[in-house]
Amino acid sequence: MIEFRPLGSSSAGNAYYVTDGTTPLLLEAGLRFADIRRMLRFRTSDIAGCLISHEHSDHIKAAAEVMKAGINVYASAGTMAAAGLTGHRAIPIEARRQFTVGTWTVLPFEVEHDVEEPLGFLLANQDGEKLLFATDTYYIRYRFSGLSMIAIECNYSLAILDENILAGRVPVAMKKRLLRSHFSLENVKDFFRANDLSKLQEVWLLHLSDNNSDAAAFKREIQALTGAAVYVADR
Repeated sequence: MIEFRPLGSSSAGNAYYVTDGTTPLLLEAGLRFADIRRMLRFRTSDIAGCLISHEHSDHIKAAAEVMKAGINVYASAGTMAAAGLTGHRAIPIEARRQFTVGTWTVLPFEVEHDVEEPLGFLLANQDGEKLLFATDTYYIRYRFSGLSMIAIECNYSLAILDENILAGRVPVAMKKRLLRSHFSLENVKDFFRANDLSKLQEVWLLHLSDNNSDAAAFKREIQALTGAAVYVADR
């Protein structure tokens, strides 16, 4: 059984703990490493690897310290170069070329964000369970089958964003960037409709905007659409 635990999920910092009961992983390292260690009860030596989606600091802040702690960091070559990560613990990976970390098989895939070479990840354990992890993207071009769990960005709602712009609470320029860099509720729902949800048990909504989201409404709508248990990661 896959266990997924958010440690931080906002523009202030993103990090997630995931395990299949045998191999614990860190997804993203956008918090202070001291905080990550504290939230994991100082058991970071158990972590088999850290997957990083892209080079923005709220996803990669602690990567150098993670490597110093003896944990391999996996990210695209573009992300590694942009973040200046080097050394034998910095493992470059490629989209659509799978690799293994302990008992996990990981398939990176391209996502759409305003950075060098961002990735999402499909993780499969030895029991055949699959976790899709995707954040900081406005679109996912691929379709997946047999997903057990989906952890996905649901940053904003177009309706709430437009209302905030009209009220002067959000600058108009922000809309252009959001449309080309972050997942809206509307696009997330389209993603779910396009995929096989027959084995889906659990959904985590990640990286909700402080101003342009409604956690309770997002949870209700995704639960009604998928029929799965839906959780919203703490911001």
